[in-house]
Amino acid sequence: MVKVGQQSVNMVDVAREAGVSVSAVSRALAGGKGVSERTRLRIQQLSEQLGYVVSPEASKLSSGRTGRVGLVTPTINEWFYSSVIAGVAAELTAAGIDVLLYPLNDSDERRRFFEDLPARRKVDAVINIAFPLTEEEWDRLDVMGVHAVVAGIITPGRPSVGVDDELAARHAVNHLLGLGHRRIAMISSIDPEGAHYTADVSREQGYREALSKAGIDVDEELVVPVPWGIDGGSQGMDKILTLPHLPTAIFAFSDEVAYGALQSLRRSGLSVPQNMSIIGIDDHPMAETMDLTTVHQSPFEQGVLAGRLSLNLMNGESPDQQIVCPANLVVRRSTCPPGDL
Repeated sequence: MVKVGQQSVNMVDVAREAGVSVSAVSRALAGGKGVSERTRLRIQQLSEQLGYVVSPEASKLSSGRTGRVGLVTPTINEWFYSSVIAGVAAELTAAGIDVLLYPLNDSDERRRFFEDLPARRKVDAVINIAFPLTEEEWDRLDVMGVHAVVAGIITPGRPSVGVDDELAARHAVNHLLGLGHRRIAMISSIDPEGAHYTADVSREQGYREALSKAGIDVDEELVVPVPWGIDGGSQGMDKILTLPHLPTAIFAFSDEVAYGALQSLRRSGLSVPQNMSIIGIDDHPMAETMDLTTVHQSPFEQGVLAGRLSLNLMNGESPDQQIVCPANLVVRRSTCPPGDL
């Protein structure tokens, strides 16, 4: 008998000791059919005595699956994306699935990824975290023969999880309208490299529709596109403050854009909300500390659901293609009826 620790033990050793074929050992340890219960127990006992552990890689390959899911994301440094990643990882690791992370920080990295497809044959599914793909890029994913899921944005025709961004924007603007505001600016978001993010378009559309339904024409000088982030929000607010006729309220594309706008307003000596109200979208962890009125969404929960959706697809199920998560207004003290601007 081979002694534990004396040499590396493999499936051949177990088969020799048990007096059965290697395939019988494989089936017995994998819970497959074709092996009597008595033989299965003997093989399991011998495996324990010999210190043999089934290789996860071999087990996965024998089932035709890798046991891995690839996460493709434009960044891992921002709250929304890291929260989605955390949700996906929590769901997949609990199911025994390994997660491979592919951060694509700029257009060059993205181009190389889709040219080389480093995830080919390494994963059973790919989860794209909230960034737009061209039709060519979708085609490249499709030819990999793996399931593709989108987390963070609803994508027509693709399995996806996210909020209704247009509805979230309408919630925000309708809150300001309900307080009596009529001159409402929007600090919108644009990608510096020209990518067209669905949320950018949908949230601006929600802003325009809410004003239109209230009988208010959109003043285009009040729609200020900026690069996403705190610095962008500050730049956008600085531009709005140069207008001869100031708005009484600001709808910011996201909470982080709103933080920059708040910073600029306070530097200018204007009080929030007495002089100008401001509202964002996301309910970022700092939003409560900043007392920011916002529209809540849970990127962690979206990640969990995207992970679950990918598991269902890998198991041959046909779940709902689009899962729309709730987006609810959270009123704090950055909004009030219009003042005397």
